[in-house]
Amino acid sequence: MLTRRGLAAGLAAAPWLIPAAGYAHAAPAAALKPHAVPDFYAPLETYDAALSPDGGSIAILRTQVVKLVRQAFVDVVDAADPTRVTRSIPIGEETVHFVEWASEDRLLITLSKPAPHPLVALLGPGFGALQTRMFRIISVDKEGKAPVVLFNDPKILKGVYDLSTIADFLPSDPDHILMVAWHLDRQVPAIWKVNVVTGAPTVVEFGKTRTVGWSFNKGAAVLRMDSNARGTVQTLFGRAPGTEDWKFIRRTRTRQTPDFVYVGPAPSGHFASVLVAARQDGEEVVSLRELDLRTLTFGAPIARRDGLDCSGGLVDERGRYLGAAYVEDRLTYDFVDPGMGAHFKGVNRFFGDERSVSIFDVDEAQNRFVALVSGPRDPGQFVFYDKQAKRLSVLGSKLPKLEQDRLGKASALRVKTRDGATITAYLTAPPGEAPGPLVVYPHGGPEYRDHLAWDRWVQILAAQGWWVLQPNFRGSSGYGRSFVEAGNRRWGDRMQEDLEDAVAHVLSLGKADPRRVAILGSSYGGYAALIGAVRRPDLYRACVSVCGVTDLPVILAHERKEDAESFDYWRTKIGDPATDKAMLEAASPARRAGGISCPVLLIHGVQDSVVPVEQSRIMVRALQKVGREHRFIEVQGAGHADWDDATDEIIVGEVVAFIKKAFA
Repeated sequence: MLTRRGLAAGLAAAPWLIPAAGYAHAAPAAALKPHAVPDFYAPLETYDAALSPDGGSIAILRTQVVKLVRQAFVDVVDAADPTRVTRSIPIGEETVHFVEWASEDRLLITLSKPAPHPLVALLGPGFGALQTRMFRIISVDKEGKAPVVLFNDPKILKGVYDLSTIADFLPSDPDHILMVAWHLDRQVPAIWKVNVVTGAPTVVEFGKTRTVGWSFNKGAAVLRMDSNARGTVQTLFGRAPGTEDWKFIRRTRTRQTPDFVYVGPAPSGHFASVLVAARQDGEEVVSLRELDLRTLTFGAPIARRDGLDCSGGLVDERGRYLGAAYVEDRLTYDFVDPGMGAHFKGVNRFFGDERSVSIFDVDEAQNRFVALVSGPRDPGQFVFYDKQAKRLSVLGSKLPKLEQDRLGKASALRVKTRDGATITAYLTAPPGEAPGPLVVYPHGGPEYRDHLAWDRWVQILAAQGWWVLQPNFRGSSGYGRSFVEAGNRRWGDRMQEDLEDAVAHVLSLGKADPRRVAILGSSYGGYAALIGAVRRPDLYRACVSVCGVTDLPVILAHERKEDAESFDYWRTKIGDPATDKAMLEAASPARRAGGISCPVLLIHGVQDSVVPVEQSRIMVRALQKVGREHRFIEVQGAGHADWDDATDEIIVGEVVAFIKKAFA
């Protein structure tokens, strides 16, 4: 969906950047004392920043404690002197999320508050503990006056939980934006044109019952996404501007790295075409190309790399294409202007070549930019760059009290596997890089991938003095179709062999203690942890599975019952119960629980609609039957590891204590 938050522009920055007054690289800590777990769950101090369309002002959404109460406010600063706050707009004791400029004259602030979950009304007062949040946007003028809540209809405000999805900012119409929200009477999502001065909404178009969103090109809805009942598969439709009928394009799974991403208007300028990152049938990698909405045909690749999927593209505020985005180990770009590549490298060097620089706001003159800079030791800081002045200013950090030198430094490893392939893995050292235990942390999906990015759990584990390994085993996405398909029907062997080979590589470096190795994962990663403990009882001292699959025949039977299309996908990925019965049983941890020798911790959300909680309950019964040490935590009111921060802090505390005991 094309929003100002999703817009990005290539940074033509000079490698001789001059820090703004008050900015300095993080000073070394007096002592390498790791952060305590609560430090990672501190309230954010800077939530967002936005540059006005003309580049003259920056809005910074912050919180701070005032008289023992955390208050939110928006600082508006002069872009010519970002240290000078021209006005501060109080928001109050609200939970805030984003700030945007609707126009030169209006600011939009997204906030939320707790509310009873809609299921409470259906299930009764016994389920009163179920909570969700109501999201709203308030609009104020640039002086912080004339506030109004968008969707100023009492019926809508009372009955619709999420009124925060901005679909298009309509740059040519400063008084209106397009939003997506539920329509109470029709009981379907709808596109609304909302007046940012009065808050009044007007319906533009209705979706279908399971429509989850639209993408827009210059105010026209050109793509529509519908979901199945479980939210696991999305169907994509397209239409040319000026037409009404939606035509089928493709289906894609939601819980994997997407192989179709909308970028913006087509570089050719043709009104009926858009720019997308997509993989065609039979193609090896996702590439950037135009999609003709009249014929629903794709043009030849505009940008493509061998062995690496394109993750999207950069466009400026007017929709002009600037370059293709890729994730190598960090975010990188192939720019239309070759000279921009050298400038971008200079910016990365300024930040020590260990962060990703993601630009999301650029003024109309393409002279001033706002970006989010983040990395393994940086949860995120908002920066402003003035190209003409060659000056970089830090607008604020999300968690400034987390000191870089008290966090674990991450590096990329190239691992040779036993069958001659090469995979990438990421190794995070404990602060100070002293030798110590190792935690293997395979990702979920499995069609997903890790990269050098901020991961709170990884840093919490590293803070215990542990090394943390994140391998991109075969079956991971991002490296092309063949790499993904190399994991098909190989859950119990090749994918695990890649993990084992990555562990062996790390142990050969001499920093990790081979006598104290644990394995931890969520979703597919939870499965990988359990089957890893089955395969290598000699290696692992502890195993933690969060919302993991434990019995492959049972989960496949569940998928067949719930969703035929999803079953077909998983039958390809995992195996066919009709022909692969013995393999599926052998690759099921619950059916081989007797092979586990280490203690096992199982954690599962009771309302998990992706991997049913019964999968962990099956594993508990199997462990009980063979008398293996285990503990099971069921998280009430939670789904597929989607609990809130307060619950997450408790859960990670349990994980740390469990592994620490095993390492003792």
